[in-house]
Amino acid sequence: MGTDTIIRLSAFLCVFAILSTAEFFTPRRRLTTSRSRRWFANLTIVALNPLSVALVYPVLPIEVALLASEQGWGLLNQWALPYGLEVLMGVAALDFAVYAQHVLHHAIPMLWRLHLIHHADLDFDLTTGLRFHPIEIIVSMAVKLSIVAALGAPPLAVLIFEVALNATSMFNHSNIRIPGKVDWVLRLIVVTPDMHRVHHSVIIRETNSNYGFNLPWWDRLLGTYKAQPAKGHTDMVIGLSQFRDPKRLTLPRLLILPFVGDPGRVPINRH
Repeated sequence: MGTDTIIRLSAFLCVFAILSTAEFFTPRRRLTTSRSRRWFANLTIVALNPLSVALVYPVLPIEVALLASEQGWGLLNQWALPYGLEVLMGVAALDFAVYAQHVLHHAIPMLWRLHLIHHADLDFDLTTGLRFHPIEIIVSMAVKLSIVAALGAPPLAVLIFEVALNATSMFNHSNIRIPGKVDWVLRLIVVTPDMHRVHHSVIIRETNSNYGFNLPWWDRLLGTYKAQPAKGHTDMVIGLSQFRDPKRLTLPRLLILPFVGDPGRVPINRH
């Protein structure tokens, strides 16, 4: 196991432990379905994803970044910039790429079918932020490897981004209560749970907003930001209107959802 893998795994376990404890003591919303059943399905999918990536790709993003650095590949390797600036630019560029990719998953029907599994969760907690179909993870990894090579992002930038993306995905999906004034300050620099929860609303115009994972600026700059859900965070309905029966959202059915599920009218090009 490489050093970068140990760092990413250690960060994941620490953040998971902290947020799951916080969810227990200071929940934002009351859960509507069985937590044990949801967590079994969600965490099993989480375990399947790195195995799927390992079966398809012989390298990981940080290995591509090391190779790009050695060979002088990519945009950032064509300029003699201060290393710290290269790292900051690399992290920001990768984060924007994730934002853009997320928008495309809501715009292209085929990609939306893969993304369904993430939005079909009837509750919203830190495991929702980890619940992505293995095929979506494989597609996303292809995009990430290509962007790392084309950008020539420093290996440190890739490591920081990978750790941050994993941590913030859990954080901004967590069911924790944050005081309003603190949330207002936090969402100037990072996507908060109250900001991203709007994206998981059953109301389509809210689902197609707040796409960011790490940085909140892309939504504000590109007009996809929505401050609050219409019905408030306590009363808003989470999930998709066509998937309301928990019995249809077991692990086997979630895995076949992209192929048999009703995509509904969420894809941007349908309205």
